[in-house]
Amino acid sequence: MRLPNTSIFALSICSLLFLSSHHPKETVLDSNYLTDTTNVLLQEWTGPYGGVPAFDEMTVEAVKPALEQGMAMSLEEIDAIANNSEEPTFENTIVAMEKAGEELGRVFTYYGIYSSNRSSPEFREVQQEMAPKLSEYSSKISQNEALFKRIKAVYEKAQQTPLEDDQQRLVELIYKQFQMNGAELDEEKKQRYAEINKELSKLYTQFSNNVLADEEGYVTYLSEDQLSGLSEPLVKAYAKAAADRGKEGIYAVTNTRSSMDPFLTYSDERDVREKVWRTYYSRGDNGDEHDNNKIIEEILKLRKERVGLLGYDNYAEWRLQDRMAKTPENAMELMNAVWPAAIARVAEEVEDMQAIADAQGDDITIKPWDYRHYAEKVRQQKYDLDSDEVKEYLQLDKLREAMFFVAGELFNYDFTSVPDGKVPVFHKDVKVWEVTDKTSGEHIGLWYLDPFARTGKRSGAWATTYRSHTTFDGKETVLASNNSNFVKPAPGEPVLVSWDDATTFFHEFGHALHFFSSNVRYPTLNGGVRDYIEFQSQLLERWLSTDPVIENYLVHYETGEPMPQELVSKIKKAATFNQGFATTEYLASALMDMKLHLTDPENLDVDQFEKETLAAMNMPEELVMRHRTPHFGHVFSGEGYATAYYGYMWADVLTADAAEAFAQAPDGFYDKELADKLVKYLFAPRNAMDPSEAYQKFRGRDAQIDALMRDRGFPENTEAGAVPRRDRKPETGRNQ
Repeated sequence: MRLPNTSIFALSICSLLFLSSHHPKETVLDSNYLTDTTNVLLQEWTGPYGGVPAFDEMTVEAVKPALEQGMAMSLEEIDAIANNSEEPTFENTIVAMEKAGEELGRVFTYYGIYSSNRSSPEFREVQQEMAPKLSEYSSKISQNEALFKRIKAVYEKAQQTPLEDDQQRLVELIYKQFQMNGAELDEEKKQRYAEINKELSKLYTQFSNNVLADEEGYVTYLSEDQLSGLSEPLVKAYAKAAADRGKEGIYAVTNTRSSMDPFLTYSDERDVREKVWRTYYSRGDNGDEHDNNKIIEEILKLRKERVGLLGYDNYAEWRLQDRMAKTPENAMELMNAVWPAAIARVAEEVEDMQAIADAQGDDITIKPWDYRHYAEKVRQQKYDLDSDEVKEYLQLDKLREAMFFVAGELFNYDFTSVPDGKVPVFHKDVKVWEVTDKTSGEHIGLWYLDPFARTGKRSGAWATTYRSHTTFDGKETVLASNNSNFVKPAPGEPVLVSWDDATTFFHEFGHALHFFSSNVRYPTLNGGVRDYIEFQSQLLERWLSTDPVIENYLVHYETGEPMPQELVSKIKKAATFNQGFATTEYLASALMDMKLHLTDPENLDVDQFEKETLAAMNMPEELVMRHRTPHFGHVFSGEGYATAYYGYMWADVLTADAAEAFAQAPDGFYDKELADKLVKYLFAPRNAMDPSEAYQKFRGRDAQIDALMRDRGFPENTEAGAVPRRDRKPETGRNQ
């Protein structure tokens, strides 16, 4: 049984939910619970495909009692395991824990939908109330002394007489998890540890809700004379956004990236661009009741105090010990190797943009709200590449078909649309497909797609599972979803997206394929190492620009004609264009994440620290971090990416290196032999195999950093070699 992260549902783009990975099964209930099992959120999933969530029956009113009942049932199961009079064994301790908590796992599926896809003021009240209770629940498990004694006994026995490989890894992961969460502390420290977790759970929820409030509360409205430069489909989408808010006849740029980004790229109205830019990058930083700066300061203090109880100097040191990087120094080494080349490229990009502005007589100096706009002009001048023209060949429905094609070629999967009404959904926009094996017809799972932005849905794009594959208690099929925030078009209009958005769509689908291809026995092994799990999805992005996809699915939305070869050549020629901007805005956030957790948080002024740190890094003034600190949900809505945002770069080293392997294969990106190795070693094992070992089995060696530099068009760092490797076995950590 994995301990629930009480804020995991509030994580931002590409966050993965690993709370309930085994399929609910029939449970014999104590008589005390019989009267409470009518709560739909606790009930066994019924219907087709091995049972599916009753999304059409869920209510906010059911969330609190379901959570409370689920926690009580789970703790009863845990107590039974902890107090078992028999000698601790793998079966009666570790396997028993893997089976526990199924009812609560079902509740968390619905909770995640309300948190991420259908939030409301009513739900946020429940969320705020339940966060500390969920933290207390987690502490009751992680600090259960009798339970940990049994886990430790199984662990020590396995060190003397190793179990099967996946069982051995499972024992080590669970033992390490408990140890890192204070299982060996004395009673006084355990109590403080639990108190800190409880306080943090409240702060994480508050942080997340503050960002969501600013995304919902700030809208930039436009009149017809402020639409210069915008395409017709974009204008129609902005008109619909305004109409949805009761503002017929005008236009609305909402406070989300999917709405903001194209406006900054195409709008000719510089003053409005600045307003939209400031509104977006000020989320959580407006000096009002939704300001997050003081919350961040308190989070950092509590995190440092908590790991101090375990004997660690800082949060990063504690967090990274079980990641691929192992230490903050290794993570910083990678980021610092790339940073100089990134900001140097920004200087070149700004010079090109300023030259165009000067030639046009615009009489401006490039500012952050100008970057996207003039970068597009440089793209057109240097590569004769018009992003608006490219969008005409990027229809959302055709991109989905392209992803299905790639999944068929690499994974042998077939996707068939499930008729509306056969499977319950939580919003009318959600569509469902059945996934089967192309050869055998075997059912693999269901894929849910929730593509459009709306009020109450958090920004960004992400993937999650409602049920993960396991085989230890009967084979379980996968229920996975992808969630995006594309601007919903006017009725009858196609959804046209940018190349970047198309890439993100493929990226998130990569996570879904990682879920579907899982071949593990135990639920915990469906988790992942944070600086590794982005690798598989980043790698799948590369198939967007392969010839079969371009020739068959990137077709004009009006004529149906394939993308002309001339335009394809321009796209590929411009592949490294604007990498200064893309790499720098990301790396600035990753470096800030690490530096915030390495500094002393006492008397910390977050706003001042951000400014001074960026200045010391020589951050170009023409752009800003991808995620400014006050709305950095990856890091402060929970702990999944805290001191781990660097992981996208770490994963990109693997991605670039693996992509070169495909590029050099006899049949390129559709080479069957290499695709089989991809699935066997990089997708199917999930966390049942050490990531470094898995990559070596695929590539025959460790990944090389220079592949990343080549991939981004940067000068190669001749001093950089392979990424540092993790040891085969997890460290035992520091004990008190």
